[in-house]
Amino acid sequence: MNRYMAEAAGTALLVFFAVGSAVFGLAEIGTLGVALAFGLVLLALAYAIGPVSGSHVNPAVTVGMLLAKRITPVEAGVYIVAQVVGGIVGMAVIRLIAGLGNTTMQVNGANSYGEKINAGGAFILEVVLTFMLVLVVLMVTRRNDVYGFDGLAIGLTLALVHLVGIPLTGTSVNPARSIGPALFGGWHSMAQLWLFIIAPLIGGVLAALAEPYLRASTARTPNEPNEPHVPGGQSS
Repeated sequence: MNRYMAEAAGTALLVFFAVGSAVFGLAEIGTLGVALAFGLVLLALAYAIGPVSGSHVNPAVTVGMLLAKRITPVEAGVYIVAQVVGGIVGMAVIRLIAGLGNTTMQVNGANSYGEKINAGGAFILEVVLTFMLVLVVLMVTRRNDVYGFDGLAIGLTLALVHLVGIPLTGTSVNPARSIGPALFGGWHSMAQLWLFIIAPLIGGVLAALAEPYLRASTARTPNEPNEPHVPGGQSS
């Protein structure tokens, strides 16, 4: 149960701090600042809850892990539910602060397309960006655990894909990150939400399919512990 609670709490924190940086401070910190916020939050979560749940905090990563046979279908299903709930909670806290604190929201935090990129371009973009993120997660972790410098690579990759995607779609690469803001963003955000659910999941699937062919060998990765793996993210 602690794994699922970690995924819910981790996703809530990701949305609150990272999406919150855009909602309250986009004009002050800009695209680079928001991208770094996403990367730094995921970096912190990777080391904080990575040993517990793997720190997916993203249904696309969970789908990739499932197809890579690192977690079971039941675990994956509960992970995804926990992530979506966490994302909604994180955004609800942002809206609560905005309302009670009489704070100006510079953006609503929802992903969108149409102003700078059309639906087709946004779909391809989100697939490619998510492919990059999930591929890195799968290749550096090897299993459903975070060790050594895994978290640094994952956090920097999330920052990188946000630098590319923020000007065009706001960058989803994470359905749980998109669902919460869309629920509070009005009908327009909800009408476009389908793209930010389907495209990242496809990107995760493609990454899982490609990952076995991109590894140099099946040997243990340099930062993987020598101890035998025990399901649940623990080593004996």
